[in-house]
Amino acid sequence: MVRSSPSHFGWRGVADGDAVSIFGSSNVWIDHNSLSNCADGLVDVVMASTAVTISNNYLTHHNKVMLFGHSDSYTADKDMQVTVAYNHFGEGLTQRLPHCRQGYCHVVNNDYSHGWGIYAIGGGANPTINSQGNRFVADPNRYPYSNEVTKRTSGGESEWKNWNWRSEGDLFFNGAYFVPSGATGADSAAYAKASSYSGAKTSSMVGAITSAAGALTCPKGHMCH
Repeated sequence: MVRSSPSHFGWRGVADGDAVSIFGSSNVWIDHNSLSNCADGLVDVVMASTAVTISNNYLTHHNKVMLFGHSDSYTADKDMQVTVAYNHFGEGLTQRLPHCRQGYCHVVNNDYSHGWGIYAIGGGANPTINSQGNRFVADPNRYPYSNEVTKRTSGGESEWKNWNWRSEGDLFFNGAYFVPSGATGADSAAYAKASSYSGAKTSSMVGAITSAAGALTCPKGHMCH
């Protein structure tokens, strides 16, 4: 039996196979994990969760990595705000790095060092995505068309061309490229809710920033490092 609010508790059935599942929650920090090979997603943030930070994680060998938003039709997720920072997206990843629905996503200073199978950053139902200071390294040997960072999974171009997606200070290698849309400019007010902090580092520092990503080593009786 799991309490879901001050006035309600109920039976929690079998999990759907996510490594980390955030459901109807706020002010959550997911930090310094090493995640791979789960039955469903590595990190799912759904059902109007917000104020979530996913940082310093090392992610490998998985298909659907991060999903933010319950569905394209669940409008309560329009206020969702998620920060993805200082993570190392490693080998064997396919898509949803992350995938954002409706809300606001700040993707900042992450290292996409081994490419992706289908896309890196995707979304549906008009999310706002602010990509800052990341390093994107496409792997041309995995799939013939996997050098595009972005993918819109709902609506035609006439619709998504107005979605606010921008790349600011990102580095691109091996033909990787980001397709922006909507508002542009570093100071655009459209990205206020997708700008969780103003201290984004230059993308040339991403390797050093993410070098300690993943689970910490914590010897008994000593500080973790």
